[in-house]
Amino acid sequence: MTPTDSLTRGAGRTAVRPPLPVKMVIAGGFGVGKTTAVGSISEIEPLTTEASITEVAAGVDDLSLTPRKTTTTVAMDFGCITIDPTLKLYLFGTPGQERFGFMWDDIVEGALGGLVIVDTRRLDDCYAAVDYFEHKGIPFAVAINAFDGRVEHTLDEVRWALDVAEGTPLVVFDARERGSVRDALLVVLELALARSGG
Repeated sequence: MTPTDSLTRGAGRTAVRPPLPVKMVIAGGFGVGKTTAVGSISEIEPLTTEASITEVAAGVDDLSLTPRKTTTTVAMDFGCITIDPTLKLYLFGTPGQERFGFMWDDIVEGALGGLVIVDTRRLDDCYAAVDYFEHKGIPFAVAINAFDGRVEHTLDEVRWALDVAEGTPLVVFDARERGSVRDALLVVLELALARSGG
């Protein structure tokens, strides 16, 4: 069998279609696990724009709950994952700090949906991301990152604190675990497809 044969089927020699590309955004506050999530799931070496946290940045960004964090995303993260032969997700991670917010419109343009990652120890840091997706009308789910295997609040408490609509899914996941990230992304994909009638 030649490579050409493997790309065709039957007498009509119909070409196998490549997977449909779908853009998905991973957002959230500083240090919540966006870069980690993209790196955990991506089937390619992820593109990151990590820069060292300088003394000046440390004076602006709250590192009290992320003392081991030495770098931060200054533009975006990028990775991809083939869900099945028909669908491939292209993942774009936003920078978490408010001072990089001007990039969000460009990063989010054309996205089918978003995953807003939350650290329950620092709920204030994710308000901006939740508000952004609600304002833009982009389907999203809230993914509570289980740092050290636990979360500080229940899903109901997080929903209430963030004032997230009942139709917005909330899930607990671990940004370090490939399967856990995949499951969270599938929640967003199903929500977005349901809203689009797909």
